[in-house]
Amino acid sequence: MTLRRIIRNRRLTAEESAKYGEVRERIAEELPELIARHHERLSAFDQLGELLKQLKAAREERGLSLSDLTDLTGMDRSAISKLETGQRPNPTVETLVRYAEAVGKHLVVSLVDR
Repeated sequence: MTLRRIIRNRRLTAEESAKYGEVRERIAEELPELIARHHERLSAFDQLGELLKQLKAAREERGLSLSDLTDLTGMDRSAISKLETGQRPNPTVETLVRYAEAVGKHLVVSLVDR
């Protein structure tokens, strides 16, 4: 992340300077937590990517083509391809369940404490 300095044609008043100082302090306090939450969310997306790899591997293991999966799921062939290649980053649970069932798997979603 690159920060850009803002250049003003006038000096800040004491009140403005204090206000901006408070904002900078608040950001400094909150930033580590925000970054940690961001990394947790990225981890969830990594897990989704791993799930998609497992689904594709299960399809290939069963010898199913994308066209076969289209027949089994009713999903469009290009949609399945985009799902497998990560070009569709936010699939619905319904989509994942249909895909899993078509390759003989059962999708399990769980909730864990942080």
